[in-house]
Amino acid sequence: MSTDLALIGGSFLVAIVVGLTGMGGGALMTPMMMLFFNVPPLAAVSSDLVASAVMKPVGGVVHLRTGTVNLRLVAWLCAGSVPAAFCGVFLARAFAVTDAVKYALGVALLLAVAGMAVKSWLGGRGGSSSAHEIVVRPFPTLLVGMIGGLVVGVSSVGSGSLIIVALLVLYPALKANQLVGTDLVQAVPLVVSAALGHLLFGDFQADLTLSLLIGSIPGVYLGARISSRAPGGLIRAMLAIVLLASALKLLDVDDLVTLCALAAATAVTVAGWRLRARAETPQPRGEKVGTR
Repeated sequence: MSTDLALIGGSFLVAIVVGLTGMGGGALMTPMMMLFFNVPPLAAVSSDLVASAVMKPVGGVVHLRTGTVNLRLVAWLCAGSVPAAFCGVFLARAFAVTDAVKYALGVALLLAVAGMAVKSWLGGRGGSSSAHEIVVRPFPTLLVGMIGGLVVGVSSVGSGSLIIVALLVLYPALKANQLVGTDLVQAVPLVVSAALGHLLFGDFQADLTLSLLIGSIPGVYLGARISSRAPGGLIRAMLAIVLLASALKLLDVDDLVTLCALAAATAVTVAGWRLRARAETPQPRGEKVGTR
């Protein structure tokens, strides 16, 4: 069984992003294999899902140990996502809806980026409550899991990006690291279910998956260690940039345009941090003229 050193390095970098933000596996790993390593689409999707089924528990365990996971949210999400993901594999084969779902998800992610940018500009902050103080809304959470699972089964994309966007809307008080931790843990049974479907009906390649695992396991561990302790503002900024990258790739935007857009987004983020830090820094009080 052979391995590809370049693919190992690429999967390591993508896995760091997955560990940091809880997303990017399907939306970044699969396109990377197709664009840079000429892997056929079905083989890329199947091997990525099988590798994710091993990789994501590593990041999830890190967050479980640091207490940044809401297990009630995980339970309701999984109740909807696990059966839906397995069904999504059959739906993709029966109706060939992969492209339509991919473009719809790309538009949804762009809207999510815009919403996060507006919230940040208006001074919105992630809640300061702990994961245990979040009031879980069962039916909407179950519905999010079902839709996210269906999309994952069809396209291998959505276990992180789509569900994180929905959690941001449903639970705005959830801290950034709790958001990432909860999403990583709920993605484990979801991805396992979709991976099982692709093992049975997809184009799983053991050599390809081995290369992904060698790079992704240490990468996701490193990313999860950082995200479990990093400031919320930093994690949310990275979420927005990875959401933008995922959206542009889903919409088949040219690679050069994508790189330029990401560079511009990063520059705007850095400039925004500096302006906000300057505005929040207490100014020294000047002495009043004519005081005694």
